[in-house]
Amino acid sequence: MGWIRGNVCALVAVVSIGAGCSSLDDDVTKAEQAALGDFLPGLTVTSGLLAEATGAFNAVEQITDGVGPVFNERACGNCHTNGAKGGAGEQIERRFGRFVNGIFDPLAAQGGTLRQLFSVGNFNNPNLPASSRGRCQPGNPTLCCVPVEVEPPQATVHNVGRLTTPVFGGGLIDVIPDSVIRAIPATQPAAIRGQVVNVTTVFPNPGDPAQSLTSVKAGRFGWKAGVSTLLQFSGDAYNNEMAISTQSCFRGTSNNVFALENTPNAFPGTGLEGCDDLAPPQTAPNPGGAPAITDSQWRQVDDAVGSCAGGRTEIQDDIFLFAAFMEALAPAPRDFSDQISVTRGEPLFRQVGCNGCHLQTTFRTPANPPSVDIDGTGAEFVRVPGNFAFNPFSDFLIHDMGSLGDNIGIRPPDDPANPMGVGVVEARSMRTAPLWGLRFRNHLLHDGRCGDVPCAVRAHDGQAAASRNAFNALSPANQHNIVQYVRSL
Repeated sequence: MGWIRGNVCALVAVVSIGAGCSSLDDDVTKAEQAALGDFLPGLTVTSGLLAEATGAFNAVEQITDGVGPVFNERACGNCHTNGAKGGAGEQIERRFGRFVNGIFDPLAAQGGTLRQLFSVGNFNNPNLPASSRGRCQPGNPTLCCVPVEVEPPQATVHNVGRLTTPVFGGGLIDVIPDSVIRAIPATQPAAIRGQVVNVTTVFPNPGDPAQSLTSVKAGRFGWKAGVSTLLQFSGDAYNNEMAISTQSCFRGTSNNVFALENTPNAFPGTGLEGCDDLAPPQTAPNPGGAPAITDSQWRQVDDAVGSCAGGRTEIQDDIFLFAAFMEALAPAPRDFSDQISVTRGEPLFRQVGCNGCHLQTTFRTPANPPSVDIDGTGAEFVRVPGNFAFNPFSDFLIHDMGSLGDNIGIRPPDDPANPMGVGVVEARSMRTAPLWGLRFRNHLLHDGRCGDVPCAVRAHDGQAAASRNAFNALSPANQHNIVQYVRSL
């Protein structure tokens, strides 16, 4: 993306829908009337970036690009499909784990907790290092054999489904101040009070001066609120879903959080060198950094920015582009085609207590939101509009969901933000899913078990059991009104 470097002032453009929009209310109205998959009105973004980001989000990677050894998909756009690119998905990924003395064990040595569904199988690498030759078939020394991952016998939490979440409006969620999320639990009754997930920001955004390596933020993305920023969301998905390993720089330190290749049923980065994929090996010196990687692991990094000398900050191109695309997406438009039911359903939504977690609160972006920036200089960036009102219908907290919880602990036992590990209650806790755009999803709940709103409501348990019971006690007509209200969001 070097072509865009240079005179930043000449490259920056304001992207908006319509003309003459001077008031916040006008901007919000236009956002609500936009089509699904449109970009937010009022974005500030470097010229050409949205087209490039859209292309990257939809690009299909191959083994020669670094896909492998195990993966779930080859493109962001192949998973985020419902309604428009950026929507929920059809694929159901699989997870496993176990509990040891009441603490969740992700079985890291067996490749946990994510069981990637596909492998690159058998392939020949003519440049296979001597140390890796002949391991698959003695008569074919350059052949690599990559098995598909299996659920290990040590697992006691089995085959948990996890559905791709939609990212429409993700940029608005990205800039919600931590203080806003942290203040929410005090407003909730004790019986349904949620918990803020403190996330170590191992992949900080250079556009936010408040972020640094290992700083802690309030989680807001993912089924467990285990991700705090869209950049971290992007890097994690690129590495763990698409199997592309990357290296970036942050303030002079090589950031290797996403640099290790996932190895079937083993620790990441422990596979045979050269049997990960067919991407060209890194030939520059190992830049070191955190976490430390061996020279063999460094050679297998698929996409790297290189040396971080001189205090350099640089986010790997694709990770930045994925985050930029998601940052720019507008929320789904409202649907008032059944105005009578929607009007009747709104107070019923409050009456049964759904709004206790699916907040009807209007959030607002800061007056000067941080941008998603590739290097912190403003050479390439996207920024959501300031003072932008939006309603995601979530508190971004986790709640004990009882039997509905998936019993997967999202944070490792050695997470600095969570040194005691994840216990049983937190493992069955789930983030309150935002309801905006729900009508564009083909599957509901974390494992996609439901295809409609009543099914999803009736599956609620734990802290949501009272609201479920109140919904079930309503007349069919009033249940219909609540459903239509939810589907209008």
